[in-house]
Amino acid sequence: MTFVVTGGSGSLGRHVVAALPGARSVSRSSGTDLVRGTGLNALRADVVVHCATSFRHEVQMARAVLASKPAHLVYISIVGCHEVPLPYYRQKLSAERLIIDSGVPHTILRATQFHSLLRGMFDAASKLPLMLVPGFRFQPVDEAEVGLELASLAQAPPAGKAPEMGGPEIREAVDFARMYLAATGKQRRLVPVKVPGATYRAYRAGGNLTPGRAVGKRTFEEYLSGSRQA
Repeated sequence: MTFVVTGGSGSLGRHVVAALPGARSVSRSSGTDLVRGTGLNALRADVVVHCATSFRHEVQMARAVLASKPAHLVYISIVGCHEVPLPYYRQKLSAERLIIDSGVPHTILRATQFHSLLRGMFDAASKLPLMLVPGFRFQPVDEAEVGLELASLAQAPPAGKAPEMGGPEIREAVDFARMYLAATGKQRRLVPVKVPGATYRAYRAGGNLTPGRAVGKRTFEEYLSGSRQA
């Protein structure tokens, strides 16, 4: 089989490329622009693993990938995209529906938030003396593990909706923030933030979690210990 990975140079895609024999990475830097619809001939392969993403053009990008008519399309989505009314989540859900309705053989994997997302969120929040953190829980998962799972699914027959993939532990954001402060040596006062609205209520209700699929191995604390920054 031949494999193409969209967004193959990104933080997730590079793990997929490394795990798939002979996989080709395509991205805007290599001449394939899924939003403008240019360089799409590079998508021709037996299996396309679609890791490229966009906060504004997710559906448009999925449509461009489907136009290449792969024998198998593997798509990474987000746990809770059908429950949390965040605009990006809604785009992910719409892309899922587009893929399902297309008739193209496919596999859709929903994963929880990546360790790197929490790290980036805490990096930004820690720039202030009072470190504001969300007042709800997370179940972060390691990108490398998700990449390996995508590579495994790409080498298997199309599965439709694959079992979800969540990280090994579910904790309040403030607990993960304490791990971050301990790992970076920063001292900040943590302030959990509660905001009105349907999105916060969905997060608070655990819409972003998958307790029955806590299959990830690497914890957030272990991730931090392997990526300590000065």
